[in-house]
Amino acid sequence: MEHKTYQIAIDGPAGAGKSTIARLIAGKLGFIYVDTGAMYRAIALHFLRQGIGPEAEETVAEGLEGITVTITYEDGQQQVWLNGENVSGLIRTEEVSNMASAASSNSLVREKLLQLQRDLAYSENVVMDGRDIGTVVLPEADIKIYLTASVKTRAKRRYLELTDRGIPCNIEEIADDITQRDYRDMNRAISPLKQADDAILVDSSDMTVDEVVEEILCICQKAKSNCDGCHR
Repeated sequence: MEHKTYQIAIDGPAGAGKSTIARLIAGKLGFIYVDTGAMYRAIALHFLRQGIGPEAEETVAEGLEGITVTITYEDGQQQVWLNGENVSGLIRTEEVSNMASAASSNSLVREKLLQLQRDLAYSENVVMDGRDIGTVVLPEADIKIYLTASVKTRAKRRYLELTDRGIPCNIEEIADDITQRDYRDMNRAISPLKQADDAILVDSSDMTVDEVVEEILCICQKAKSNCDGCHR
């Protein structure tokens, strides 16, 4: 589908920093940031509250009936709404993360969110991050990035994030969770996590956040102007 908006797709495994990087890139460019992971987390929270297992198709179908997930921005901050309730502060726990990973492999869940994500991208210039943005959601995106990092690096980042928030955690368990989540995401039957053929790989294992942002902005600049010397 031809589009008149500018679309930047950032895919990659759990804990690679996609949300942080995508949000910063969107701010630098004046684009809208679409956090697809937050949408899946909102549905995961709903499933947890209702005691719904993502593997039970009939129960999932019933659980999705009438559910609404929306994203708004207040003072530049993303707010995630589940059935009219602001759940932004409730969807970043490990329990919700694991449920979101499992629920995202369900075709009914993906269908529920796919059209909303596309509608946003075709009405605004967007930076959208997720697992299958460049391969499925926005296959004609202007820029496709596959952002990754080693399991060790991702586990350390998550550990520091949780401990800074005063949440007790174990770095080995976090690494195991990340490894298991990678396997699920890469081997699910529907929209598995993979690098799009035309995506540019960015490995942030030994890069700071500012360096990753600079790298991706340079990729965007090069794509627009076909200039040389943009990369670090």
